Order: sequence, then C-alpha cells, then structure tokens
Amino acid sequence: MNEVRVVAKLKSQCFGIRYFSHTKPLPFNMNDIAKLTILILLVSTVCYGQNPYTYSQPKTLEDGWKTNHIKSQGIDSTLIYKFFNQIQGVQHKLHSVLLIKNNQLCLEEYFKDHNANEPHDLRSTSKSIRSILLGIAIDKGFIDNINDPINKYLKNPIPKKNLDVRKEKITIKHLLTMSSGLDCDDWDKKSKGQEDRVYKKKDWLQYTLDLPMVNTPGKESRYCSMGVILMTEIISQSSGMSIMEFADEYLFKSLGIDNVKWGHTSDKEVIASGKRLYMTSRDMAKIGQLILKKGEWNGEQLVSKNWIEESTTPKTKITGIDYCYLWWNIPFTINEQKVISKTATGNGGQYILIIPEMDVIAVFTGGAYNSQEDKLAFAIMKDIILPSIKKEKNKG
Repeated sequence: MNEVRVVAKLKSQCFGIRYFSHTKPLPFNMNDIAKLTILILLVSTVCYGQNPYTYSQPKTLEDGWKTNHIKSQGIDSTLIYKFFNQIQGVQHKLHSVLLIKNNQLCLEEYFKDHNANEPHDLRSTSKSIRSILLGIAIDKGFIDNINDPINKYLKNPIPKKNLDVRKEKITIKHLLTMSSGLDCDDWDKKSKGQEDRVYKKKDWLQYTLDLPMVNTPGKESRYCSMGVILMTEIISQSSGMSIMEFADEYLFKSLGIDNVKWGHTSDKEVIASGKRLYMTSRDMAKIGQLILKKGEWNGEQLVSKNWIEESTTPKTKITGIDYCYLWWNIPFTINEQKVISKTATGNGGQYILIIPEMDVIAVFTGGAYNSQEDKLAFAIMKDIILPSIKKEKNKG
C-alpha cells in the first residue's frame, strides 16, 4: 500500500517545511488519508529573511459574509499562526485557505498572487455543486426521481454502439454513485471511458453512451467523470436551460454569486454540460454553508433539506472511502474522537470541507495538479485546524 506523508522537517541551516510525496498521482485511499500527517516544528520563525506572519481579520465585503477575529470563535490560534509563519519562504502549492466558524469568516489567506476576487478552477469540486443542482431540478419538478432510467430524460444522443439491455437500466442514481456499469474509470488509464481519453473525442456524450458495459448497473462504483456529464446534460435537457443558466437562476443568484465562469482545460470546443466551474474561495465557502445549513441560505430554502441529507449520506465506497451523491465523507480523528467531513474534492487541491458537529467549514484551493501534494489540505485539517477548535457540546 502506498503511503502519502506531508512532513515538515528541518532544512539545512534553516527551519522550514518540505513536502515528500509520490510523483505518480494516486486516487483517494482511506489508508493514505489516515496516515497523512504534518509535523509542526515549534521553533524560530526567522528564515530566509521573511517577515513573521501577521494575522489579519478577513475584510467585510458586500458579499453576504460576516467576518470576525479568529479568537472570537473560541479557536486556539497558536498552531495556526505557527503553521502560516513556517510556510513563508517555503515552496508549496497552496493558493488559498479559508475557515468559517459559526457562519463567520475568521481566517482568509491567499498565496502566490491569488486573491479574494479571483475565480479558481474547481476541477471535480464542480461535481458536488452539480449534485446540489440536481436536487434543485427535482425540487422544481424537472426530474421526477433519481431512480428513473436516464433514457427517460436524455433523448439525444442515444447509444449506437455496444448495445446492451443493461444500458436501459442505468438510472440517474447510478450516475450519482459512479456505478453505471459502463467501462468508465478515471483512475484506470486502460479504461475506455477514462476522462483524458474522452477529452480527445469529438462528441463526449455519444462516445460515453457508446462505451461497453463491464458491470451490471449498481454493482460496483468506479470514479467516472463522464457519468456526471451525462447527469448534467439530463438537468439541461429536462429544464430546457444550459447548466450555466440553470445554476445562475436557481442557485447562484440567491447566494449572491456573480463572479463565476464555466470552462475547461481542453483545447477543443467543450459542450456546456462538460464545462467546470471557476469560483472564488469565498463563494466556495457559501456552498459549504449551504450544505451545513441543510439547503438554507439567509432564511431561504434553496434546495430541500431532504436532498442535502440524502446526497451527503454514504451510498457506496470508492477506494475504501464513503461516497455519497458526488460528495465524499472523510473521517478525521481528533483527541481520539472521530468527526466526519462532508467533502467536495478537486484535482490540484480544491476542497470544501464541512464538519456539521463542529459548525466548521474549511476551503482550500491549490495548484498541485496530478500530484499527491494536493492532499496537503487534509494534513492541515488533521494536525492544525481541527485540534485548534474546541468541539462544542451538542445543543438540546
């Protein structure tokens, strides 16, 4: 079993942090995440002549966020300050770190010229937001039930190759749980539906529907981005709106999210349903707050409470980790107690982590694409942020 460790160590003649990781990107693995650790050296912070880290309370902008000092939320800032102090002058691929406690933004740091107004490529974190959009489509009556077969809504295209009666049994739920049975596995380069192979094709939808079946739908979950694109196209065709129009009308407008765009790294023309979201870190945090409050934002129920609970409850496992409807459930052990983070993940270090029982949301963006260094966020959560937050007693 490969082991991923992100370790802070002494560097020659200076204190700092070095990151050791495998050069070959690996999928999430529960054992790897459990072993992630960061050893903080509580030592002198003078290194390479950098200035000591100085915490600043996040600015109050007209974006719907209340801000407060980190210490106002009962957070012990000692480890947090020391961590940010030590990563100065050290090579790393973090772009932003945000922390929200009790609906108040209390930590906001940007690196490498990134800033609060810059939409960041979310990569697969977009999948989790699409899950919310599907819930809205059900709430609005565009889609009846996730147990419906996809061909009830997806009228064009239709499968033309590798015809198989099992394809008629693929449901929306199978797409949500990555268990369509199609030969689609992003973490297997030999898979015909592996996303990088599909990106080279002219018609992503037709190519995906024409993939051979390797399993009965629902039997096994394999991480499949193309299935999510099929699901997104179902939202679009059933509503008569592009996914961009749908998201703006039914989600982003109410959240006050207007600095957003949709794009892709492919140099080919990409259909609307295949594009990924680019969003600011503060707006990513709004998505986290929506999940934390079970679909409610400022007193308005944007998506049903039932959908939020259902879509963030484990349905299957992928590489040993609980997988929901395009959300992960990642466990952390703090002081011998386990807490669960409802997590959206994206290649390179794009994360929204929501821990309801601690009323905590953490957001990370980064540039560690196709590298295990993108797992640094989990080490920061495990060894820095969560130990600094006093777990509140359940109310009532």
